Amino acid sequence: MQLISMPYHRGRPRVGMGNGPTARLDDHGLIAELRRRGLTVEHEEIPDVDGEGEVERTLELDRVLAGRVRAAIEADRLPLVLSGNCNSCLGTVGGVGERGLGVVWFDAHADFDTPEDNRSGFFDVLGLSLLTGTGWESVGEPIAGLEYVDEANVALVGVRDLALYQRARLDGSAVRAVHGNQLRKLGLEAALVPVLDEISAVAPRASLHVDLDSLDPTEGRANEFAAPGGLSLAELRTALSLVSERFVVQAAAVTAYDPSLDEDGRMAPTAVEVVTAVAQASVAAWTR
Repeated sequence: MQLISMPYHRGRPRVGMGNGPTARLDDHGLIAELRRRGLTVEHEEIPDVDGEGEVERTLELDRVLAGRVRAAIEADRLPLVLSGNCNSCLGTVGGVGERGLGVVWFDAHADFDTPEDNRSGFFDVLGLSLLTGTGWESVGEPIAGLEYVDEANVALVGVRDLALYQRARLDGSAVRAVHGNQLRKLGLEAALVPVLDEISAVAPRASLHVDLDSLDPTEGRANEFAAPGGLSLAELRTALSLVSERFVVQAAAVTAYDPSLDEDGRMAPTAVEVVTAVAQASVAAWTR
């Protein structure tokens, strides 16, 4: 397995999630834990890049990431990306470079804004929209290998924190959203399995993306955008097993841990557990 860490947006005061990958690696022994559980791990860090603004720097980082993901796959190693921000998905999927790819995306948020409707000015909330080619399509063009993902091939799991305009856009799309209230009402397997089965029938190879705020804050506070009604760690583990049973995972990513907001320290070990669970499920799906 090739562990690729990306400390996005260093020094940006509004979002401290860029420090998350380093914290998990340096302060909480992530690589040692992965190896203790029997995984063979090689690690590389993508350094920050120069650029005049957030978008320019982000796209350059994604171009570099795409190359490193591609190199890992060519070396027959599963790429697992640790990123501060979810728009790293452009580099991850670009590195896979496969038409007809499925995406299983765990997140409290849709990350499905377009430049026309976005009200926060936060580029990260455009990630899934850009990945599906439904917003600002020219952004992805410089990323070699990026094949836009069909909305119908995306499972968005655990989404629950949406503004009205975001809910309307998601409801009007072909994205297969499994909302947090559906998971509570129907139960995890009843809500998730039909969606995974439908996607894997047409897109059996997938990229797996886990934003840590998909977890309920009772498991620890992942970032400033954490919202109630999320998955427990046990539920996430079960969901990852369901994914690995149905897809060949081509690449995986874990994003959005902000250590500055983990005031009681509970999220740090939880984040390590999530990365480990994603790694184990993805390796099982990569090698089967």
